[in-house]
This record gives sequence, C-alpha cells and structure tokens, in this order.
Amino acid sequence: MLRVLDRERTIAGPGFNRWLVPPAALAVHLSIGQVYAFSVFNVPLEERFDASATAVSTIFSIAIVMLGLTAAFGGTWVERNGPRKTMAASATAWVLGFLVSALGIASGQLWLVYVGYGVLGGIGLGLGYISPVSTLIKWFPDRPGLATGLAIMGFGGGALIASPLSSRLLNAYGDGDLVAGLVPTFLTLGVAYLVLMALGAYVVRVPAADWRPAGYTPPAATGQPSMRTTADVTARNAIRTPQFWLLWVVLFCNVTAGIGILAQASPMVQAFSGVEAAAAAGFVSLLSLANMAGRIVWSSTSDVIGRKNTYMMYLGVGALLYLGVALFGPSSLVLFVLLTIVILSFYGGGFATIPAYLKDLFGGLQVGAIHGRLLTAWSAAGIAGPYIVSGIQDVQTARGAEGADLYLLSLYIMVSVLVVGFVANLLVRPVATRFHEPTRAPAERDDVALAGER
Repeated sequence: MLRVLDRERTIAGPGFNRWLVPPAALAVHLSIGQVYAFSVFNVPLEERFDASATAVSTIFSIAIVMLGLTAAFGGTWVERNGPRKTMAASATAWVLGFLVSALGIASGQLWLVYVGYGVLGGIGLGLGYISPVSTLIKWFPDRPGLATGLAIMGFGGGALIASPLSSRLLNAYGDGDLVAGLVPTFLTLGVAYLVLMALGAYVVRVPAADWRPAGYTPPAATGQPSMRTTADVTARNAIRTPQFWLLWVVLFCNVTAGIGILAQASPMVQAFSGVEAAAAAGFVSLLSLANMAGRIVWSSTSDVIGRKNTYMMYLGVGALLYLGVALFGPSSLVLFVLLTIVILSFYGGGFATIPAYLKDLFGGLQVGAIHGRLLTAWSAAGIAGPYIVSGIQDVQTARGAEGADLYLLSLYIMVSVLVVGFVANLLVRPVATRFHEPTRAPAERDDVALAGER
C-alpha cells in the first residue's frame, strides 16, 4: 500500500490540470502554518507549567530550528521521493507532535511539549514546507514568483484560521479556563490537520520530465551576466558560492525581524494597547492575513520588478517601518497595527520570493534541495528572533518595566538587523560560470535532480 506514495506513482498523465497542484500545496501549508498562531498558547502554557515567557517561547524556537534542519538535510530526499511521500511523512510527524504535546500538558511535563511540538512538529514543518515548492516551480516555469507565492501562501495564512479557532476551542473546552482547554484543543487540531494534509497528499502530482506549459518557450541564453540564469547549479556547488551565503544572511535578517513580532504577537499587542486576550487573538489573525497576502502579492510582483529589487524593499522599507513602530506605536494603536501589518507582509513575501530568487541564480535543477539548505537561516532566526524579544521582555520585567517599554529595545535591534540584510542583498551578483552544470536533455536533467548529491 505504501507504494502509492512513490514518486513514480505521482507523475501526471497527459491532460492533467496543473492548477490542481496549488490547492494540494495549500492544504499542507495551511495546516503547518498553525505554528504562527502558537503565541495564542503562550499565556495558558506559562500558567500551566509556571514557566517564564522565554521557557514557553522555546517551544516555538525548537520547532523553527527543526524546520530548518529538516529542510536542509531532507532536501535531496524530497527531490528523490516526490511530494506525496513527503507530505505523508510531514502529516505523520506534525500530528504526532500535537499528540505528544497533549500528553506533556496533561502530565505537567514541559519537556514533552518540547519534544512533541518542538522536535516532532518541527520535523513535520520542515518536510511539509519544502514538499510542494520545487514541484510548483516545475509546473509553473513561466511564472516562478507566482508559483512560489501559491506554494507558500498557505503557510502564512495558517494562523488566520488557527488563531481564532484555537482561542475558541480553548474557551469552549475549558469553559473559560484556558489551561483546562489546552489538552482537548491540541487533540482536536491534530485530527483536523491529519485529514486536511492527507487530502493534499492524495491530489498532488509531479510533471513528466519533458512537460512544458502550452505556448511556453524556455528563455535563451544571452551571453551577458544576468540575475536570471539559463544554466543549472547543483546543491553541492550552490553552497560553495558567495551568492548562497549572501542570501542566507538576507533570509536570516528578514525572518529574524518578522518572527520577533510573530512569536510574541498576542502578548505584544496587549502590552502596547491593553486589549484583552480575545482581541489579541484577532490581531494575530490579522497579522496572519498580512503574512499570507504578502506571500502572493509581493512574490508575484517580483516576477515584474526582479527579486533583488523586491528584497531591497523588504529590508530597506522594513527597517523604516520597524523604526516607526518603536517611535510611534506606543502612542497610537492604529499606527502600531498598520505598520506591523506591512512588516508582516514583507516577512511573508520574503519567504515566498526566496525560492524564485534561488531559481534565478542557480537554475531549477535542484532548487528544492538548495532551498532546503538555505532554510537553515530560518532555524537560526527562529532562535534569534523570539529570544531577542522574549529575553529582553524578561529582563525589562525584572526591572519593573510595563507595557510597550517591555519591547522597545528589541524593536530598535530589529532595525539594525534589517540594515545588515539590506547590505547583503546589495552585494548579490550572478553566479560564476565555473559552478554551472553541462547542458543536458530533459530526461538527463531529471536523473541528475533525483540523484541529489553526486
């Protein structure tokens, strides 16, 4: 029965509609995108385990670290085994993470939540995140920015559903006692995501090696240096280039700045405005909507204005917006909300644009594996972002600070982080020809891509 998951069983036949693949990707990404709503659980988990904000935010950080590490080490495995088997593995690990976490909450063992949601859930995140990306790039070679936006949009929008749903489940199961509602909420979410991810794995397909969209002609080489290469670079050679590591810094800076807000979104808005927990959950959903919208809007825009210019906007304008939050957010809730919405749209857009940026620089041969390696930047940012915010929050709390003062220093730090990313992006140049692979026929290219490391 498990052979139905093999890549060979998922090659699309003639006439398959490529527009069926984005909904399959969305089913998986909407499920694992729940991680962005984890801050809804922060307060009840702190109460359940009598733990600090830093101790609870560590759960989120472990999950993001495992996401990046799994994507890095599993990238070539994903290319070899195809999206269906990867989605199935992702669903298994993600759901087990909820079940083990529920056991940890019920037994009062915080370390089990670290293992469950953090480690197992993080493995599910990593596999689920990269599984549809290279597949959709292959289905949409004519619009790679749109394709990656479609693939990753659901991850940003997962919290749009999960945040209010989790809040309502916590209240309903606990009859107003959020701590009492934790275990049944985790179990309910696990079952729901299992069904949704299984449907996505059933629908997904990969194109045949020689498939091309109707009327599409691959761009011819110009002989001039270009940010959009017509050549290919393997994953092994990609990590030897300065371009890969510059993009690593770019992604790290963009993610650190965005994830700092997301990891503490619910308590942060309460500190800035004094709103109740239910309203704060609504703010998390609003940020999720911005995150999701940015992934499709800005990544599609990058097809027109170019990836490098798009990242100049993410990082340069983003730094100014962060400065605006620090200067004007404490005195105006409207400005705080508007500025953070745009920041999160840039955060989401950065994730959706980076696979297309990689395809421009390294070609499509092993873009999934290269993307997986680059996501180690997300792992590092998953530690840096939440710890900058929650660590400073704990220090400021110990000093007797309250409200917005708990977060202002961390906001200024994020401004400097974005400036570093802006400079790194300016330094990106086309990849030197010595790293390029020889020209091959479509079937030979497919064999090289599936071979992974050579």
